[in-house]
Amino acid sequence: MTVVIWSDGHLLTPEEPALSAVDHGITVGDGVFETCAVYGGQAFALSRHLRRLARSAAGIGLVAPEEQLVRDAVAQVLAAAPDSGRLRITVTGGPAPLGSMRGDGPLSLLVAAGPASPSSVSRAVRLPWVRNERSAVAGLKTTSYAENVVGYAYASERGGDEGLMANTVGALCEGTASNVFVEIGGELLTPHLETGCLAGITRELMLEWARDEGLPAREARIDELPFGVLDEVTLAGGGTIGGVPGERGVSLALAGSIRNVAPVVSLDGQDVVPGPLVVAAQELFGRRLAEGIDP
Repeated sequence: MTVVIWSDGHLLTPEEPALSAVDHGITVGDGVFETCAVYGGQAFALSRHLRRLARSAAGIGLVAPEEQLVRDAVAQVLAAAPDSGRLRITVTGGPAPLGSMRGDGPLSLLVAAGPASPSSVSRAVRLPWVRNERSAVAGLKTTSYAENVVGYAYASERGGDEGLMANTVGALCEGTASNVFVEIGGELLTPHLETGCLAGITRELMLEWARDEGLPAREARIDELPFGVLDEVTLAGGGTIGGVPGERGVSLALAGSIRNVAPVVSLDGQDVVPGPLVVAAQELFGRRLAEGIDP
């Protein structure tokens, strides 16, 4: 299937122009976005995504478009592309001077839908770069995504489909497009937002649903998940990634809007074992997802 785009009240194909060449989203990456999974022609958790879109926009000094305008655009796009698997909503600073200064015209809003190819498992690679938890845009979902692109390319060249990053103080942070859950010591832990990671919608739902159903999952204190915990992940053939004692049975899952909750079955090219809590989390998320499109 092809991609369908909404821009300024019109449906477009990818070949048709949608933005000015001097749009601030193009010239300096001044914008925010959301990605939703699409099931049966409907965007999953759209209300939560729109709330986060507004938070991200406010975080970089933009005013998000009226919610009803975005919802109407989403409805038009999905009506034209009911078989799509992915929806993207993008808001940019609009036409502006060629520099960091914003213009005084209207913002740009784009909504696009197209195919998705989710996998039920993940293959992760540790990245040599870090996330800056003190950045002006830490925790915001901005269109300034170059470091994520570089990180994903590094992981892909090494057989992975996601790259994992620490932050500047050596705490496990996040993937290039996912949050991380670590099964360790009989709990399922995810890095605290203080690490600079994105407040992922799948992460948020996973924590809520785990609490509802008694699965021991929680946000970890910033000192509980150092990046070195990945050395303790259990290899499929026994032992651990880093050759450290493996009594704690560490395993991983990645969480994101397209992958949902996907156990990590390979880390740095070595086969690893998903733990029972990771498997239970994947099952729980899939079951609760099927109960409603906008939880």
